[in-house]
Amino acid sequence: MTLFDLALKNIRRNMKSYSLYVGSMVFSICIYFTFVTLKFSDDFADGGSMISTLMNVSSVMLIIFVAIFIAYSNSFFMKKRKKEVGLYSLLGVRKKQIGFLLFFENMVIGLFSLIVGILLGFFTSKGILAILIQLMNLDIVSSFTFSGEAVRQTMLLFMIIFFLTSLQGYFVIYQFKLIDLFHAEKKGEALPKAKAIAAILGVAMIGAGYYLASVDMSTSQTWKMLGILTTPLIIVLLVVFGTYLLFHSVTVFVLSKMKNNVHFAWRGLNLMTVSQMLYRIRGNAKTLTLIAILSATTITAGGAVFGLYYNIGKEAQKYAPNTFMWQGNSVNIQSDAIIYNENIEVKNSDLSIYGDVYNYAFIKLSQYNKITSLQGKEALTLLGNNAFIIDSFYDARFSDDYTGKTMQVGEQTFTIESFSDESMFNTPSLFVVAVVTDKAYEAIQGEAVSYQMVEMKDEKNQLAVSDKIREQIGESETLSSYPAIYQSMVQSYGALLFAGSFLGLVFLMAMGSVIYFKMITDAEEDRGKYEVLFKIGVNSKEMKKTIRAQVGLIFGIPLILGILHSVFALKAFSTLFNMNIVTPVLIWIVVYSAIYGLYYVLTVSYFNKVIRQK
Repeated sequence: MTLFDLALKNIRRNMKSYSLYVGSMVFSICIYFTFVTLKFSDDFADGGSMISTLMNVSSVMLIIFVAIFIAYSNSFFMKKRKKEVGLYSLLGVRKKQIGFLLFFENMVIGLFSLIVGILLGFFTSKGILAILIQLMNLDIVSSFTFSGEAVRQTMLLFMIIFFLTSLQGYFVIYQFKLIDLFHAEKKGEALPKAKAIAAILGVAMIGAGYYLASVDMSTSQTWKMLGILTTPLIIVLLVVFGTYLLFHSVTVFVLSKMKNNVHFAWRGLNLMTVSQMLYRIRGNAKTLTLIAILSATTITAGGAVFGLYYNIGKEAQKYAPNTFMWQGNSVNIQSDAIIYNENIEVKNSDLSIYGDVYNYAFIKLSQYNKITSLQGKEALTLLGNNAFIIDSFYDARFSDDYTGKTMQVGEQTFTIESFSDESMFNTPSLFVVAVVTDKAYEAIQGEAVSYQMVEMKDEKNQLAVSDKIREQIGESETLSSYPAIYQSMVQSYGALLFAGSFLGLVFLMAMGSVIYFKMITDAEEDRGKYEVLFKIGVNSKEMKKTIRAQVGLIFGIPLILGILHSVFALKAFSTLFNMNIVTPVLIWIVVYSAIYGLYYVLTVSYFNKVIRQK
């Protein structure tokens, strides 16, 4: 039997252990191949630059993460097989031959994953492309074609990764003595015992990070003192180190207290469960910290992008409350969907507010109230030289309150009675508007300008009407079009959501696989302990219960922490953009947790299977 035959035999024998690892790699290669293919797709000729840039950035992020994941996973398999490697050495097999055996095994698994990933990517790319088209609301028919350049790029990059990780396996035999290889599985990460000071510091750091993320950056004195650019970095560092200390000390401190509680510890298999968890959380503090931070990053990024995509209609409506608006004369629009087609007149004039000179558009009260009746809003009452300001860009955190201020327009002095940040006009056409009485309007010396306002039914799907209006008014005039704004936002955020979702899935599969590898390794190490429990009369139900508890804590604590971290990060995002994203974030968290939960179920199932083998 040649080394290559032995390598293939070992792969077939360990295929169940490799299944999630191979599945994660296949999925990663499939997504990478799809991203690269999209760059060469003719379906995105119009927005090719944006798609190409986004897919390039996503591909780089994906390849870096996958390279780390493959190297990390490979180290698990090496640890698991060191006893086997030691046995080869004991039987007289030369180190060079053992190194080549491990090298061949990893290369064969890598090549298999690469071929399957590319083939799967080719057959599923049309469907994935259709998802992107749907998210971007593009009116095109997917015509996916095979890209030789995408295949070459995918094969080259992943072959380099597999070659380097295979070298990692080749040199493992040269890094350890024979006795170390036989006792490798018994070695854990030797971490110091939990200390009260470290536990308190961990909680304090996470609390400080949460506090900085939850306060309003525009009004917080802490943000001003630390700096707008420095504070986010400080928050990240506080949360990362606080999370590590939480796994390193806080959870160990809590579990130690539970272990020392006689009423709890001596009930069922609680003592064994807690003792096992103490070792595992201490020994895997770095890995669990990494998983919690990656979970938080994935949920935060995905929730933020999904929140933006979810609120596209509201955001577009905020700045374009009319379907169309432009400066100039009316045009001929042939459509039964028109709700109103109104001509308005405004005067542009310079005014002075407390010494600062601005150029505002003035509209008379009667014209304003006519528009409110068309839009179903409340009418306004003004007396004398009082004025009402409409400023859709007003933000209480950054803007001054208009109420009570006076403004000088030529010889007239107006007092601002009230203001609103809800615009009735499309802001690309009219930014800040002052409403004054008809008499005061006539006295204003300024240039009179005509604007056209059109409202239509089903305004999201009126791009064809938008194009016809553009043809009639010419390129020199500014057309504010709700369907055009909406479509632009859908394309931008849809592409981001597409890339973020699939990257998030890759990260999630990798994280689930890492925990799975750790737990099945622990299961094989603990098999003897469960055999003893079975012999002394512990039933299968009790053993399954303790297995579910152990695996549940390893899976659950990083997930809960990741969700908590993301909630505070998304709260800061929501405050910054003044946007309600509760619903999309909850949807995102539920979907993420459900997929993550599948890995928990698979791990528990395999853990039980390993324990039952004898």
